[in-house]
Amino acid sequence: MSKIFSFPHPVNEYAARSVAACVCILTIATIITLWLPLAIFLAYGFWARVLTGPSLSPIGQLSTRIITTRFIKSDKPVAGPPKRFAQAIGVCFSTGALIFLLIDNSSIAQVLLIILAIFAFLESALGFCAGCKTFSLLMKVGLVPEEVCERCNNLSFN
Repeated sequence: MSKIFSFPHPVNEYAARSVAACVCILTIATIITLWLPLAIFLAYGFWARVLTGPSLSPIGQLSTRIITTRFIKSDKPVAGPPKRFAQAIGVCFSTGALIFLLIDNSSIAQVLLIILAIFAFLESALGFCAGCKTFSLLMKVGLVPEEVCERCNNLSFN
């Protein structure tokens, strides 16, 4: 059970970027359609990845078992805690969008989803993880203790 509720460290950068690509596509589809089941699936995926890594996330499974292993066939280890922090930010945006859709405020939901899509695109296309950069900054100013990610200094945040 503890293996299910764990987050990998290190994380394969290519798997993370393929998750971001799937999230970007799903988020754009949600922005266009405002279809509640898509918003639920999007929020569930972020919650699943924060709590269990790719274990209970359909997109995480697709990325780690199929996209990365069959198509990318490469591994670039990066620190896990910053990626988990980035997923937690995704939880906030996707859950916020879901709540606003549920209370019939699609304009705010779309703004949150547009922001999410932009950052998912930056991660997938350019390898720029804004959540990881924020995590690094929070470590530097002492808001995140170094013990949270002792190995972060030995792995790239790019």
